[in-house]
Amino acid sequence: MNGQCASVHRKGKFAPEVVFGAAEELRSATGGTSLLAFAFVSPDYLKHVEEFSEIIRVDGHVIDLVGVTGARPTADGEEGEAGFSLVALNGAFARFQIFSFDQSMLEESSGAGFWKTRCEDLKPSAWISLANPFVFDAESWLGEWNDDWPGVPTVGGLAGGTGDGENVGVFHNARVVEALVVSVDGLRVMPVVSQGCRPIGEPLTVTRADSNVVYSLGACPAYEALETAFEALSDGEKATAKGNLFAGLAGTEYVDDFKPGDFLIRNILGADPNSGAVVIGGIPRVGQTLQYQLRDKSSADAEWRAVLRHAAAESGRAPLASLLFACSGRGSHLFDSKSHDAGLLEEILGGHASAGFFCNGEIGPLGDRNYIHTYSVVAALFFDREEEL
Repeated sequence: MNGQCASVHRKGKFAPEVVFGAAEELRSATGGTSLLAFAFVSPDYLKHVEEFSEIIRVDGHVIDLVGVTGARPTADGEEGEAGFSLVALNGAFARFQIFSFDQSMLEESSGAGFWKTRCEDLKPSAWISLANPFVFDAESWLGEWNDDWPGVPTVGGLAGGTGDGENVGVFHNARVVEALVVSVDGLRVMPVVSQGCRPIGEPLTVTRADSNVVYSLGACPAYEALETAFEALSDGEKATAKGNLFAGLAGTEYVDDFKPGDFLIRNILGADPNSGAVVIGGIPRVGQTLQYQLRDKSSADAEWRAVLRHAAAESGRAPLASLLFACSGRGSHLFDSKSHDAGLLEEILGGHASAGFFCNGEIGPLGDRNYIHTYSVVAALFFDREEEL
């Protein structure tokens, strides 16, 4: 009999007795066997993945365990330190299937339909994805994935924890893999994405671009538009703008008044006043709207609060559970509180089972396509379909 959703977490290095205690707590909290649990662990746990997984599955009564490494796990409104967090997902009609991928499979991809074949042509309500960016080209994969499942949200994060890729990984039932996806059916999944920026300057049409180099916006050079947007900032904003200016590419042109959340945020990699060019970490198309963006803690705080309040109003209830994927540049690096993102998730949506981690890249939808974001926070909110009948 499936039990309730539940989450637990522990701080510190791997110790069998600590993991056993967490597994028992998870089993007690769910009140039965769990169909699926997510584990978010610090890098030192990867070398113990077999023992860790066995304890959680056997003593926690978990059928399938998927996990990923990150610098800091999150759980129940807290953003912790080294250790691990777990969340067990259940539901009256919940069904999950897990598929693993590797780079060789991506290189063998034959185009449209390839990933549908690998995933049994499922039609889930959503996908949850975890990938190791040191060995798997997640961005190329996601571009093909979108074409096979148009309009289906994919939410997740890229593994991290170390700068060199050592002890970084993704795992399924003790087996380390390069990437995986979990199909979710029988539960409603609401994706929530906040990119932490606000538009500055004017939204302008890309009139000349080559690959990721933007030469002109409207009738002026792209650099000139960037300079104009910067000069319009207050003195205080100018003082903190270094390293916090971005380019926003409109997700759709069918918008009368662009606002935060309408743009795919990409890094500005370089700018040349002589040629007027601005190099960005994305591929704009001629005719697409681009607006420069400013990232600061007040903008990031305001947007995260806004999208969570919108989710709360739309759902009308606290979720059964949530998964939280936050950029490693957020937390105490950006806010006064290290538990900012996880804390607001619980404060605004209400108490529920929640776990996640700080990522090397966050996966979430913008419009009808899924993207890898940076400096963002993405959440998957789970609701029992029975509640909607």
